[in-house]
Amino acid sequence: MKKIYKSILSLCVLGVSVAQAQVTLDHVGTFATGVFDGGAAEIVDYSSSKEYMYFVNANDAQVQIVNIADPANPTAVSTIEVSTWGAGVNSVNVGSDFLAVAVENANKQANGAIVFFDLDGNYLSHVEAGALPDMVIITPDENYVLSANEGEPNDDYTVDPEGTITIVDISGGVANVTQNDVSTADFTAFNSNGNIVLGGIDPLQNNEPRVFGNNGQATFAEDMEPEYIAISDDSKTAYVACQENNAVAIVDIENATVTSVKSLGYKDHSQVGNGFDASNRSSSIKIKPQPTYGMYQPDAMVLKTINGTSYLFTANEGDARDYDGYSEEARVADITLAADVFGNVDSLQNDTVLGRLNITTSQGDIDNDGEFEQLYSYGARSFGIWDASDASLVFDSRDMIEQRTAAIDPEHFNSTNDDNDSWKNRSDDKGPEPEAIDVGMIDGKYYAFVGLERIGGVMVFDVTLPTAPSYVDYLNTRNWDVDADDANAGDIAPECIKFIAAEDHSSGKNMILVSNEVSGTVSIFEVKSPNSTNWLNEAAESMKVFPNPNNGDVLYVNEVNNYQVINMMGQVVVSAQNTQQIDISTLEQGTYFLVVPGAQQKAAFVVTK
Repeated sequence: MKKIYKSILSLCVLGVSVAQAQVTLDHVGTFATGVFDGGAAEIVDYSSSKEYMYFVNANDAQVQIVNIADPANPTAVSTIEVSTWGAGVNSVNVGSDFLAVAVENANKQANGAIVFFDLDGNYLSHVEAGALPDMVIITPDENYVLSANEGEPNDDYTVDPEGTITIVDISGGVANVTQNDVSTADFTAFNSNGNIVLGGIDPLQNNEPRVFGNNGQATFAEDMEPEYIAISDDSKTAYVACQENNAVAIVDIENATVTSVKSLGYKDHSQVGNGFDASNRSSSIKIKPQPTYGMYQPDAMVLKTINGTSYLFTANEGDARDYDGYSEEARVADITLAADVFGNVDSLQNDTVLGRLNITTSQGDIDNDGEFEQLYSYGARSFGIWDASDASLVFDSRDMIEQRTAAIDPEHFNSTNDDNDSWKNRSDDKGPEPEAIDVGMIDGKYYAFVGLERIGGVMVFDVTLPTAPSYVDYLNTRNWDVDADDANAGDIAPECIKFIAAEDHSSGKNMILVSNEVSGTVSIFEVKSPNSTNWLNEAAESMKVFPNPNNGDVLYVNEVNNYQVINMMGQVVVSAQNTQQIDISTLEQGTYFLVVPGAQQKAAFVVTK
């Protein structure tokens, strides 16, 4: 029996390895700044006419220009100094013949600037923006430039500027722009609603953004912190992610008006398939459901229209407010839990269970009696897809990212980004921290590229069917065999991803640029496609299942279909219809087969619980 078990396990592993991905990532070249953990490579963008990439070097308050005509040998061209207009550079976006740069003031609570340059880095013009312009973007028609002005408070929380969106009309040419071309979309119209009290019987139905700063003393406008912007294809609407507020603001660009603010809601981690590894003190990887709610709190966000519907793709990183004057952070072990809700409180608050998990104290104590009836953690450890028309959730990758990193690289699972000996270091915080995202089309299919800030690397998902994406590939070019600050440590902490379509580069190759904040590197990857109808047909006949071996919660399959799980006795023990996520929580430890009834498709998998 032992020999049979080993044979089946080998078949199972073989089945996973021979089932090729639709596309794969191949590292081509790297440009290194030589600066470790200084933000020397943050936001990156690309000019197809020059074949230059432009990236933000916050360490030196510069925008670096690099020639990537030969992707294997990126070559420095020049740098753009921004110290004339401010103390730091946060973002760059490239237009057809110019670029826009977001520059923060030395006093972060004061207004910053948007500065325009030609593609060679020559100054053209500048305008004043709001407080702490964190991200800048050019509309598709190149008539407007917008910046998301985060408006963070000072450390004492005595000064909290309003979060705003600066809108610059550049239809007359960027060289001619003046302050008269600038409008501001703000949130003051929402102040009359008063401060919002969060919580309630069903937090998943809560439609209000998180407005809680400085113990509720901030106005709505002060509390909102615009982080990232995506623009509609017709250049009329901006979608603004407000990370700390767990919300998206909808902006009428032409009229410079915030028309609505929509909460992104909460992820119910108690549901099978929504689990996560919650402790940096447990001795093994335990991805399992927990009695908590995750705040999506996206960082990067892009818009892509697929089959006539516009979707927002988000990297659900999470972020907390933690200042000397006010902090919302606490660990589960350090708060009082309502025993009538959570049951065995002592067990739950053990450091190897939920005790170490960071949660917010700004919500969860529903009746204000000092006991928490609900727990809210930061981020969703996932990427999400939202219908842009109403910001409703279409798809969440659930626990797929942690499951894949646990299966592919368990020795470095949930490691942090400045220490190569830090296994599970981030499990009690935000896990892998999906930070960067972009979406591109290759051979008629759409793919999402998701950068993981902590463990590192880029995951690829087929999102051609936005309601049912499938995992495709994962590549991490981090070198774990040296110290993190070693020059040979590879790429650490992806901050931004830029997709380059094959037609936009002389090589004729689809590529992505990945800027890495901690390693100070920007790497170039070819997105390789089989580009073969026969291969695609063969791939469609194969079945990929993961994680495998499985801890007995959810089995993922690479395509939507009807499935049956059959045990070693030939009995059907689970049936599932029209899905690619199969609940196997009822299965005992052992080996099983997943089959498509009436078809030849089948795969073996092992349950290890």
